[in-house]
Amino acid sequence: MHTVINLQRYPLDRPDSEEWTALVNHAKAELARNGMFSLEGFILADHAALAARQIQPTMDGQSHTHKRSHNIYFKPDIPELAADHPALHKVETVSHTLCADQLADSLVTTIYEYPPLVDFLSAVMEKPALYVMADPLAKVNVMSYREGETLNWHFDRSEFTTTLMLQAPDAGGEFEYRSDLRTADNPNYEGVAELLQGRDPNVQKLRLSAGTLNVFRGKNTAHRVTPVRGQRERMVAVFSYYEKPGVMFTPEEQLGFYGRAV
Repeated sequence: MHTVINLQRYPLDRPDSEEWTALVNHAKAELARNGMFSLEGFILADHAALAARQIQPTMDGQSHTHKRSHNIYFKPDIPELAADHPALHKVETVSHTLCADQLADSLVTTIYEYPPLVDFLSAVMEKPALYVMADPLAKVNVMSYREGETLNWHFDRSEFTTTLMLQAPDAGGEFEYRSDLRTADNPNYEGVAELLQGRDPNVQKLRLSAGTLNVFRGKNTAHRVTPVRGQRERMVAVFSYYEKPGVMFTPEEQLGFYGRAV
């Protein structure tokens, strides 16, 4: 992996070194302060471009187009809210997805399964261990957004989300987020409504460059990707790790996200 990951800058392969400890502590501090951290240039530039080129033909010919109208919760309703509550305002998402079984021999999967990366993330997240997902569709995905397409406001189901930017668009496609919009004890529906109405002053924006690894707490942080502009699509890999081995989506979840189930 020395020719793919910038292990000189990010010494994942040296867990007993002072440099590794400093990197873990830096990531923890950023996570506590901002709800996320980014490792710019995690993948050397030539290999980010190579990964995108490897994937492009499959993305063009075999990806699943995910187009739906949804609320921020990806749920049909919230029992304690009226159907017309502004926190349930519908938004539109359009993206194109490749599943793990379409990426089996790709550079992206090799990076996802790299044990020092998994160990680094478990140290940052202060978990005894993390495991790659068992789901043959969901464990690693690549998402593509083309002209005018967006991943709209939502909360993630998992505690944290790991992404690797493979290709940045010509314009647009920025990552917008609102850290700690809700908590386990307070759904903050009025705050959610303000966000969806464009009245939240605490929304932040991040433009990720190709090769950047980004980790954020998406369960209580609302986030979206702004519409892509230009001919070059935004292409990002999404890595899923869990605290226990063998995690699978249900067939219903697979069908909803990927248009097929295995």
